[in-house]
Amino acid sequence: MKINRRDFLKTTALTSLYFAGFGAPTLASNGPKKNLIVIMLRGGMDGLCAIPIKGDKNFEKLRSKINLDRTLALTTDFDLHPALKTFKRLWDENLSAAVHATNIPYTGRSHFDGQNLMESGGKVPYQEKTGWLGRGMKVAGLTGKGLALALPMPLLIRGVPMNNNYFPVGKRLPSRSTLSLIEQAYKEHDEKLLGENLKIIMSRGLNNTSSDDSWVLASNAGVELSKPNGPRVAVFEVDGFDTHAAQGATNGAHADCLSDYDRIVNGLKQSMSKEAFNNSLIVTLTEFGRTIKQNSSNGTEHGYGSAILMAGGLVKKAQVHTDWPGLKKKELFEGRDLNSTIDARSIYASAMSTVFDIDFKRIQKDVFWGENLQNLSDKLFKI
Repeated sequence: MKINRRDFLKTTALTSLYFAGFGAPTLASNGPKKNLIVIMLRGGMDGLCAIPIKGDKNFEKLRSKINLDRTLALTTDFDLHPALKTFKRLWDENLSAAVHATNIPYTGRSHFDGQNLMESGGKVPYQEKTGWLGRGMKVAGLTGKGLALALPMPLLIRGVPMNNNYFPVGKRLPSRSTLSLIEQAYKEHDEKLLGENLKIIMSRGLNNTSSDDSWVLASNAGVELSKPNGPRVAVFEVDGFDTHAAQGATNGAHADCLSDYDRIVNGLKQSMSKEAFNNSLIVTLTEFGRTIKQNSSNGTEHGYGSAILMAGGLVKKAQVHTDWPGLKKKELFEGRDLNSTIDARSIYASAMSTVFDIDFKRIQKDVFWGENLQNLSDKLFKI
C-alpha cells in the first residue's frame, strides 16, 4: 500500500497552522519583535465576493443569482462581505486593508500549478523547491528552532533550516502505521528533509493533539506570537474556496470560508497582547480569483485577479489599494476574469521587508531572483 500527500491531506484538518522562528535569534533591529502571519486561502478566493465593486450594473447582472443582498461599507468604490465582521471592526480602527485586482503572475487555471506557484513565488510550476517565505526567513536569519502544528510542511516555508518543526493536529491523529507509510513515501521521492522531520514526530508520544477549530488554533498562535522569544512567523490554511457550484452570496459555501478566515483573525486579535498585535502583519495568499460571470450551477469558474486581505498594527491605514482595471468585457482578462494589475509578489516582498527589517532590494534579489517588483512598503505598511 502506498500513500501520497494528496491522500494524506484528505484525512487531516482543513485548517492548519505552522509556526517558524520559535526561539530563533533576534533580528538586527533594536525595535520590538515583529510578526508575519500568512493565511493561505486554497481553492481560489473570489476577490469580488469578498470586496465587491459598488454600482457596476453589468457586474450585478452577470451575477444575478449570487449577488450579495447586504454588505458592509468600506469606501466610495468598494463594499465588504458581511462575513468579514472582524475585518470590518479592524478597518474602523485603521488596522485592516486590502489590495484589489492582484494576483501572482500565473494565468493558468490549475489548482495544483497555481498553489505551487503561490507558495514558491516562481513562474514555472514545480521548478522551485523552496517557498518565498522560507527564503525570506533565511535572508532574515530566522533559523534555529521551529514549531509546526500540521502535516505536511508547506512549500511556502521551505528553504530555512528548522528543527522539530512538526506537531500533528486534527480531530484524529494519524496512527503509527499511517506515519510509517508517509515516511516510506518520502523516501521513495527522496524527500530527505521531510523524512528527517517525520522521524521527530515518530519519536514523540502521540498525545500532542490540539483542536482543529480555526479560532482555537489562532488563539494558541496568538499566545505564542506574543512571547518575546516566541515564533516570528505563522502560516494558516483555509480550504474550500473552489466554488464551482452553489457558491452562495451573503450565506453559503464561499461565505463560510470567508468566515473561517475572519475567525482566525479574530482569534489572533483576541489572544495577542496589544503590543504584539500592533507589531504584526496578517496577509492572505490564494492561487487565483474567480470568473466574473456565474455559471449554470450558480457558482464561478477558475479566474485570474483576486484580492489580498491584510490586518494588524503594521497596516498603514484602512484602504483598498488598487490600480482598478475595470469590468467591461474589453477590460477583462481573456474576456472573462478580473485582470491583475499588481503583482502579488510585490506585496509579499514589501511585507517581508517591513516585518523582517530588510531592504526591499535585497528581498527582491535574494528571494524573488531580481524580478521587476514594485516596492509598496510605504503605501501599505508602517515603516
